[in-house]
Amino acid sequence: MDDIIDDGVTVTVRLDDPPSPLPGPVADLMRAYILSRQHLPYASSRSSHWLFPGRQPGQPMNPVSLQAHLREIGVPPQRGRASAIRQLVLQAPALVVAKALGYHDKAATRLVTEAGGTWSRYAPGDHN
Repeated sequence: MDDIIDDGVTVTVRLDDPPSPLPGPVADLMRAYILSRQHLPYASSRSSHWLFPGRQPGQPMNPVSLQAHLREIGVPPQRGRASAIRQLVLQAPALVVAKALGYHDKAATRLVTEAGGTWSRYAPGDHN
């Protein structure tokens, strides 16, 4: 919760420095979610510092539970993940992205093609 900053105009999330602004519709969803936290079913969850608190005090929500909640409100998590990875492979070589995320290099290369990018001019190795 400490990494969500709402100055009344912009909502940002601190993933690194500087914090990243959330687009309007996402910012509105974040504000609504934060206000709804007071109605969470477990008292320990309401006082938790996790953005998505779990049932166990002091623990975050289980990723499978979070995925189910996202599906309930109409957000298909896999599409968002694939979109994020496609954007990433447009900014960095597919092999680098594959190694960083634990993907097979062929899967990352496919994502580059799907995203319309190419790293055909990228020469791996030491370039000192």
